[in-house]
Amino acid sequence: QVHLAESGGGSVQAGGSLRLSCTVSGYTNSQCYMAWFRQAPGKDREVVAFIGSGGTTKYAEYVKGRFAISQDNAKKVLYLQMNSLSREDTAMYYCAARSGPICPYTSWTNQWVYGYWGQGTQVTVSS
Repeated sequence: QVHLAESGGGSVQAGGSLRLSCTVSGYTNSQCYMAWFRQAPGKDREVVAFIGSGGTTKYAEYVKGRFAISQDNAKKVLYLQMNSLSREDTAMYYCAARSGPICPYTSWTNQWVYGYWGQGTQVTVSS
């Protein structure tokens, strides 16, 4: 079992920055990759960023150049640095993890391949 817990959300003005953290606990030896998703009220959950077990990162077009995903393997913490925030970034942010043995790397944008989710942390951007 893998347990994920997000933190770091809050309210910020447009143009500001936030860093989200996701603490990982439990059995992680077979972990394939992790990602950040977000869901705004009335909208579907959408992928934000992905990081593979080897450190490969991928981003959704709408955050590319503004957000950065990283992880501290020793501390088992996943991060999402968010810069140049806009009102459109307002959402609940979730971290998610996919465990093996099967690791479908071509499906990283699909929320249904992730078996573990945190409870979410709210990010609100005001103008």
